[in-house]
Amino acid sequence: MALSLSPASDVDMLIDAVIDREGRYVNHPADRGGATCWGITEAVARAEGYAGAMRTLPRDTAAAIYRRLYWLRPGFDKVALRAPAIAAELFDTGVNMGTGTAAGFLQRALNALNRAARDYPDIAVDRAIGPRTLAALDGFLKTRGKGGETVLLRAMEALQGERYIALAERRPSQEAFLYGWLANRVGDANP
Repeated sequence: MALSLSPASDVDMLIDAVIDREGRYVNHPADRGGATCWGITEAVARAEGYAGAMRTLPRDTAAAIYRRLYWLRPGFDKVALRAPAIAAELFDTGVNMGTGTAAGFLQRALNALNRAARDYPDIAVDRAIGPRTLAALDGFLKTRGKGGETVLLRAMEALQGERYIALAERRPSQEAFLYGWLANRVGDANP
């Protein structure tokens, strides 16, 4: 999803956009995540200490969970200091597919775009944002400039789109969600 992000404090806009898109309580029979409210699964809410009914999960509780688990813990805030659009994509993908998957997409794309390690060394695809991933991102941006952020974003979105299609092919029940995923999570479809 092509969102732009200015200062790191604008994560509130990202969180609000995700909450608005995810909506209130949902318990779709084909969704393996089960009951959700504001996009937060019951398992995540319980692990974060929420004991109430999922239908009444407060929006501010969901926002705090998003900030803690899907922005700060995976280190996407550190990416935002270098490449705001990449951080926004990591956050959105992390919410939908898991933060490790999102970080892995970034790492894979960085490795594929380093021109056989001439621009910066390959990094392990360990699905975590750490010093080596940040150094590779810095090396990529130094070599490719601001326009490189757009190319990197497209590479990550291509990986995300392929994963959605593969998921629907493996589990036909997930076809119920494929159109929405592609319309709202990949590319410029979502303002």
